Parts: sequence; structure tokens; C-alpha cells
Amino acid sequence: MPSPYRAIFAAPGAKGFSAAGFLGRMPMSMMGVGVVTMISQLTGRYGLAGALSATLALSMAVLGPQMSRLVDRHGQRRVLRPTALVSAGAVAGLLVCAQQGAPDWLLFVFAAGAGCVPGLGSMVRARWAALHRDAPRALHTAYAWESIVDEVCFILGPIVSIGLSTAWFPAAGPLLALVFLVTGILWFTAQRATEPVPAPREEHTPGSALRSPGLRVLVAALVATGVVFGAVDVVTVAFAEEEGHKAAASVVLAVFALGSCLAGAVFGLLHPTGPAARRWLLGFLTMAVSMIPLLLAGNLVLLAGALFVAGLSVAPTMVTTMGLVEQHVPRAKLTEGITWTTTGITVGVALGSSAAGWVVDSAGADAGYAVPAAAGASAAAIALLGYRRLRPAAERTGTPRPRGRGGSSANDDDRERHSLA
Repeated sequence: MPSPYRAIFAAPGAKGFSAAGFLGRMPMSMMGVGVVTMISQLTGRYGLAGALSATLALSMAVLGPQMSRLVDRHGQRRVLRPTALVSAGAVAGLLVCAQQGAPDWLLFVFAAGAGCVPGLGSMVRARWAALHRDAPRALHTAYAWESIVDEVCFILGPIVSIGLSTAWFPAAGPLLALVFLVTGILWFTAQRATEPVPAPREEHTPGSALRSPGLRVLVAALVATGVVFGAVDVVTVAFAEEEGHKAAASVVLAVFALGSCLAGAVFGLLHPTGPAARRWLLGFLTMAVSMIPLLLAGNLVLLAGALFVAGLSVAPTMVTTMGLVEQHVPRAKLTEGITWTTTGITVGVALGSSAAGWVVDSAGADAGYAVPAAAGASAAAIALLGYRRLRPAAERTGTPRPRGRGGSSANDDDRERHSLA
């Protein structure tokens, strides 16, 4: 392991909570596609399967930030364990009802209940932030590492879930995801030494972390980014089917994730300087340009190459986004702020999947890549328009920041600490 990565894991407990976070995050990539596979096998109704998967995703998008707000107030263990039991019970109910042919409305009730646990990705990143709060370079590497873990989850998860459900029995994929969920959260919350201490009650201000203008910009850009991800998944499957090699779609999409994974690994070794907002803007502009070759790919080999290049901008942009969240959200709301970024991507994926499916049905797979191209351009436009809100106040106005006691800005230390994050 390269030395910057070895250094972040030298901290006591780091290996344990990162490993538990990986296990607990696997259901994020397994559950939705597992539900689609299970329901389609049991009933042959792809419409119902897709609607249940969308219900699960939207439930996680709506409930995730609310659960994270409770985590910021009361701590990870006190919130994650009971909500994990609720989610696990709902997943179990969904599997049993699907197997027994229960009414559709009951399936939707359980699918909605299954989304009440916030993603462990935000919980893991909150632990890294607490562990390396005074070491911005180490925190930058830690965020890069977690981006790599995210990509590995989304490479392995669908393969394992679909493979089990098709080769063993229909509910096998979601059932394993349920086991990962319970095991991962119990293991993660058992590690009390690295759990961030909730901020004192007086530091908790009313309202959501979304009151921050900077966070709103970040989330808006990530909604458009999620549209890119959701559309690429759907259109690539359709494109591979038109080429007569539908099974190759998983390999092509894995190449997209591989590009992001490798870029994230390299980015974690670097120590970028200069304003993080400028790197963030450059990342979205690069992502938008990288969507254009997808419109020109005439076969699966060229498409795989184009997606690999497109993936190179993903992880570095996500890493920089996490650093900016920490700059623009109060520490007492950090977990909620990180969760809102995941929510933005989740909502975008749902929108992108629907839009891409409609375009493919209407005009074919080749035309479908216009959806991620348009979404990439939209993300770049949002980044350009919102860039000013992400810069420090003095940089926006061209005037010195107000000075606090001791001749320094009240926020100078934090901004300097995280300028490389």
C-alpha cells in the first residue's frame, strides 16, 4: 500500500471501522438490483420490480438525511442500531411477502420501510473527519480511499446479487444484502473508540444543513451527476443488447467504475494546493466534456474506452466535494451534510434511469447517450453558476474577512486546515 494510505490506517481503529463500513455499504449496491431480479423472476413483472426498486431508493433519499441529523445529535451507535433493526425487519418482510405472493401494496410498504437506515458511507467519512481533523492531507487521502471503496462496492455488489438470485433462488441476493447490513452495522457501531462525539447541544442550530448556500450548490450539482450515472447504466445495457452482447454490459460498466477507482487511488497520493472550489469546478467541466465521446462510440470496445476515460474525473470530483462539505457545513451537522450529497446522487440516479429508458424506447440506445451528455452539461452549468458561493467570503467580495480576537478570522483556522481536503 502506498505510504499515504498506510499512514491513514496507522491510526488506532481506522482499519476496523473502514472494513465494517465496506461490509455495511455493500447492500447499497445489492438491494435495488436484487429486488428487481427477485421480483422479475417470481412474477415476470418488470414494471412492478422497477417501481419497488425506485420506492426503496426514494425512501433512502428522503429518510437518510433525517436519520443523519439524529446521528449528529445523539451519536452513531444510538441511532444506527435501532434503525438498522427497522430496516432489516422491513427487508425480511419484503422477501417473505414476495415469496408468498402478497398484495402489491404490502410490498411497497415494506420497500419504503427498508430505506430508513442512512448510508454508512457518510458515517465512515464522519469518523475520518474526526480522526484527521487537524491533518488536511491525511483527510484528503482518507476521502480518496472511501471513494475507492464506493467504486469497489458498486462493481462487486450487482454481480454478487444478480448472480446469487439467478443461480440459487430469487431472494438470495437481497437476503445476502440483509446479512451484510446487519453484520456491518453491528460491527461498525461496536467500535466506540473512533465514534465521533456529538457536538454540545448549544452548537446544534435549528433547521437542516441545507440552509447552507454552499451545500445547496453541491447537492444540486450532484443531482445532475446522479442523472449521468443512472442514464449510463440503463443506456449501456440497451446498447449492449442492440450489439447482441447484453451480458457484456456488466463488464463495460465495470470499466467505467475502474476508471474512477484508479483515478481516486492516484488522487489520494497527491497533495493538491489552491482553492478546493476551483478544483471542484474543473472536475465538473472535465466530466461534462468526457460525456461527448459516448455519443460517438460505434461498438462496445470503443464504448468501454470512452467510459474508462469518463470515469477518470468521477472520484477526484467526489473527493473534492466531500472536502467542500466540511468547509460549508457546521461540524455539528457534518454527517447530515455528507448524507445530503448521497441523497442528491440517489435522486439523480432515479431521474436518469427513467429519462434514459424513455429515450431508448423512443429513439434507440445510440440516442440514449444524449441523456448523460445533457446531464453532464447541466452539472457543469450548475458548477459555473454556483462556484462563487463555494469560495471563502473574502475571496467573493475582495475584502478582508472580519477579525476576531487575536487578530485572526474566527474561521481562518478551519479554512486553512481544510484547504487541501
